[in-house]
Amino acid sequence: MNNTRFATAIHIMTLLAKSPQEWLTSDWIAGSINVNPVIVRKEISVLREAGLIISRQGKEGGSQLAKEAGNITISEIYRSVKNTEVLGKKNQNPNPACSVGKEINSHLNTLFEETDQLVSNFLGDKSLQEFADQFE
Repeated sequence: MNNTRFATAIHIMTLLAKSPQEWLTSDWIAGSINVNPVIVRKEISVLREAGLIISRQGKEGGSQLAKEAGNITISEIYRSVKNTEVLGKKNQNPNPACSVGKEINSHLNTLFEETDQLVSNFLGDKSLQEFADQFE
């Protein structure tokens, strides 16, 4: 994942975990991350679709966790925003006449799937609450 989507999502989720009774606005969250609120709203939408947060509109609007932080795993957050392979992209048009080129992408698929599973397994048992508890 060669972007900041996971870092942004975990930042959002940690802020929500640290203030479970408050409705945090995308503007306030964006101030903590130091990014444009549009980026935060995009990730909030993705996290809401994944069932990790709830939001409400209006003057008293904002976002909260959809369930307790101890019941959300870091791997759930990772899977909700993952849009690229950990190891990057495959070659688009390898030479089919080459002994390596004709098979490289099928072997890369296996390698990518195994690596992704290792990342998910590593993150799987870690809860958002455990991560959030590192912050004062």
